[in-house]
Amino acid sequence: MFLDFVRGKGDVARPLRHLTTIAVIFVSVLLISNVASSKIVSLGFFDFDGGTLLFPLSYIFGDVMTEVYGYKRTRKVIWLGLLMAVLMALTFMLVNALPAAAEGSNSEAFNAVLGWTPRIVLGSVVAYFFGEFSNSYLMAKIKIWMEGKYLFVRTISSTIVGEGIDTVIFVLIAFYGVLPSELLVAIIISNYIFKVGVEVLFTPFTYVIVDLLKKSEGIDVYDKKTNFNPFRLKD
Repeated sequence: MFLDFVRGKGDVARPLRHLTTIAVIFVSVLLISNVASSKIVSLGFFDFDGGTLLFPLSYIFGDVMTEVYGYKRTRKVIWLGLLMAVLMALTFMLVNALPAAAEGSNSEAFNAVLGWTPRIVLGSVVAYFFGEFSNSYLMAKIKIWMEGKYLFVRTISSTIVGEGIDTVIFVLIAFYGVLPSELLVAIIISNYIFKVGVEVLFTPFTYVIVDLLKKSEGIDVYDKKTNFNPFRLKD
């Protein structure tokens, strides 16, 4: 799926060397964040789910993939992340549903830590779908509009929209009816500020990674003729 090729000198096809690595990191961040989200943590003035500490990196890597490899390749990675998140949730549900062994099962501990995971993953999958595709779409479109200039404008503006959609949908699906309304509002606001803040803070690193990848891969995709339908996986 990710052993993709690009035309090099002499019109010879050569594989993209780093796309698979970035895809693996991208999906891993998503899965770890889903599990970590089962705990609500407090950091200074902010209250948010534990997954928020890591999850903003998925948007940063999403920005990097869209900027370097284009929307079409990023779309495949986003779908892979969604499928793996669903697989993880189904596995936890199956394990939780099976009868526990008489001794040493740690059933209560498992349920305490991962009992929320299916609902969290459902919220994450729905939020991630709308948030990530909005983020990637805006990244690709603004790149065309600005003719590849001002990377920081598209990374931050796409994150403001994508993370806003993602945060509201995720928190409402994952925690509505479980946590008090006041805490839900606090979590939404804290999550959003934290996620956008991380994107802004990491902007210099995003520039470095994007520059290194473009030089190493010899590629800089503009999605001028791309079909942006998120369900279109064959091009």
